[in-house]
Amino acid sequence: MLLRTTDPFRDLDRLTQQLMGTTNRPAVMPMDAWREGDRFVIEFDLPGVNADSIDLDVERNVLTVRAERVARNGDWEPLASERPRGAFSRQLVLGDNLDLERIEAGYSDGVLRLVVPVAEKAKPRKIEIKGASGAGQHAELTS
Repeated sequence: MLLRTTDPFRDLDRLTQQLMGTTNRPAVMPMDAWREGDRFVIEFDLPGVNADSIDLDVERNVLTVRAERVARNGDWEPLASERPRGAFSRQLVLGDNLDLERIEAGYSDGVLRLVVPVAEKAKPRKIEIKGASGAGQHAELTS
């Protein structure tokens, strides 16, 4: 006897809501993130989104990205409709070691690219050791 603990229709409904979005949960916004030296790069896929509809906010250390792909208006009959439309939203919690005042953003070919520099206080520093003849030594940070 086979016991099934999941409902395949519930799983399909959950997947559809994640991909297509609902009023409670906006559609998915795929992203990649990586580090290049002293900066972090984040790219979001937003094909077909007008740059004017993209909104970026930073509050404390939370970055919020919002965008909208509008539906077509006019006299047309859809034959296939697989691309999600409507509001897209994504929030990222950024660490204290990033300089949120100097975030750069660009949008090209349907990709939103953010460059977030590492804060000066988080960059590695050399520590100079000063010594006195015979007496105890102390360390001092230099930038």
